[in-house]
Amino acid sequence: MSDNYIVSARKYRPQTFDTVVGQEHITTTLKNAIKNQHLAHAFLFCGPRGVGKTTCARILAKTINCESPTADMEACGHCQMCLSFKNSSSFNVFELDAASNNSVDDIRELTNQVRFSPQQGKYKVYIIDEVHMLSAAAFNAFLKTLEEPPPYAIFILATTEKHKILPTILSRCQIFDFKRITTHDIVAHLQSIAVKESMIAAEAALHIIAQKSEGCMRDALSMLDRIASFTNGQLTYSNTMEHLNLLDANYYFRHTDCMLSQDVSGSLLLLDQALEKGFEGDTIINGLAEHFRNLLLCKDHRMAKLLDVPNDLKPIYHEKALQSPPSFILSSLNVINDSELSYKNATNKRLHIEMCLIRLCFLLQSVPGSQIMSGSPMVPQGNNQQGNNQQGENQEVKKNTSSVSYTAPEVQAPKYVASNTSPANPGYGSMRMPENMVKEPVPTGQVPIVHEFKPPTTTASPAGGSSKRVSMSMLKDMGTALTKAAENRSTEVRVLTEQQAVQLFEDYKAQLQANGKGVIHGQFSMMRVELMPPDEVKVISPNELTHTYANEQRTQLIDFYRAKTQMLVRIVTELIIDEEVNSKIPKVLSKSEMFEAMARKNPNLAKLKDGLGMQVEY
Repeated sequence: MSDNYIVSARKYRPQTFDTVVGQEHITTTLKNAIKNQHLAHAFLFCGPRGVGKTTCARILAKTINCESPTADMEACGHCQMCLSFKNSSSFNVFELDAASNNSVDDIRELTNQVRFSPQQGKYKVYIIDEVHMLSAAAFNAFLKTLEEPPPYAIFILATTEKHKILPTILSRCQIFDFKRITTHDIVAHLQSIAVKESMIAAEAALHIIAQKSEGCMRDALSMLDRIASFTNGQLTYSNTMEHLNLLDANYYFRHTDCMLSQDVSGSLLLLDQALEKGFEGDTIINGLAEHFRNLLLCKDHRMAKLLDVPNDLKPIYHEKALQSPPSFILSSLNVINDSELSYKNATNKRLHIEMCLIRLCFLLQSVPGSQIMSGSPMVPQGNNQQGNNQQGENQEVKKNTSSVSYTAPEVQAPKYVASNTSPANPGYGSMRMPENMVKEPVPTGQVPIVHEFKPPTTTASPAGGSSKRVSMSMLKDMGTALTKAAENRSTEVRVLTEQQAVQLFEDYKAQLQANGKGVIHGQFSMMRVELMPPDEVKVISPNELTHTYANEQRTQLIDFYRAKTQMLVRIVTELIIDEEVNSKIPKVLSKSEMFEAMARKNPNLAKLKDGLGMQVEY
């Protein structure tokens, strides 16, 4: 039986245009060209590997020679021409692999064959695969035949690297760009094959295969065959992840729990588990980046279509996104991106990843305006007044349930807190002060004030040490209580008015000046705001420079407005050139303009320059 086995990529190769997956823009054009008898003499099929270039070339060759095509221009599959093509005995179709036949002699032999008309059928079709592998001399020898072939000859060139083909060849062909096949189309095709092969395949498992294939149907079918052999036709999410050597989403959900609860030990132990299983460090960092990207997408329902994960995991992503402040997610992406860029240059790669995870665990203490929502682990802050002034979003959202569950690690109360000194880069966290002490900046001539950080009362550890542990249920109760207390104290209006929008913008400018950001404050002084009901504030800039500053401060401005109004305020920037405002800005003169200005005041300066033959440096 093994001698008769055919891999799925060959067994289920499309035989008609309608069975080609994900290339409707190509197949529809070719069918209409056949129907209207507008066939070109040369085609160029280009695109990534495994998307159907050679398949479409073969289907086109078979269809145009079919003796009785169907009404929608598909090959009948029963005539003599179709049967000879199916049995690979057709004398009208010639396939040439340019990777191994790339010399001038090979092209000369091909052009000699073109001179003879077909004995059966209408057309002689020449399919040249990997045409970019032809030498420059072979391309030049092929030009004349490609430009003016006999009326019965059709050339179909296929390549994955169109940029390597000479422009003179491109100008003589009709170019068709094949796109990568979408994950949805690959999953649907794999499901149909699984049914035909009597496999039991979970949708989540097929989704992972489709993602791993990166839009290549041939790779997806090869992975399906391999995993079906590994699992005896029982494809589940877990055994698919195991066979493809991937970390599942539950692993990254547990990492997120550790980061929200500042459990450094738990995060490092999770890292150790992955490294012991043979995963490389860059795989873990890439997975974290993809995970936080998915959390960011869940923050806005308009981006839900960009969330490319199995349907069983989507409710969990939405729930975890509600627990994570937007500023925490964005700062985490910055930390992960920096670690990914510098990973290759790191000498101790394990320490490099551990430092990344430690920064992520303590990121909540350094991100301004961050506040964990109700239902998530609450993190005590060193400065309560600052925490009240920098509140994040607080929405009452009904949480979705999911059939896929994950186990949260035990949460340990942090032993370190952030100092009040703002870090140079908030994405990397500030310096930590041990022994539960936070020091405030000391004005000149005053006695230092030291506050003792008192964590919530918890059950002592069995070892009797100073380390405290709290359960997830206690943390959730604390979060709910604090949220209700904040709602009871809130007396702010939930409807944003024009006056409030303008006043908050003035307050933000005053805050910039108080924080010593005079340059930014000067640029913001030239801006104005308009309210676009109900919750959009438009920041209008009079010139390009102020518009740049507005875009740079947009995230901080959003956090400021949302903290003050407790509303999901949106900030947009717009550039409207205001000549009156720009005319008041002192112009920076070039060296030549400075000399001309001085020469107008003192004409002798120009005479001196001309007399000595000097030039102004540019």
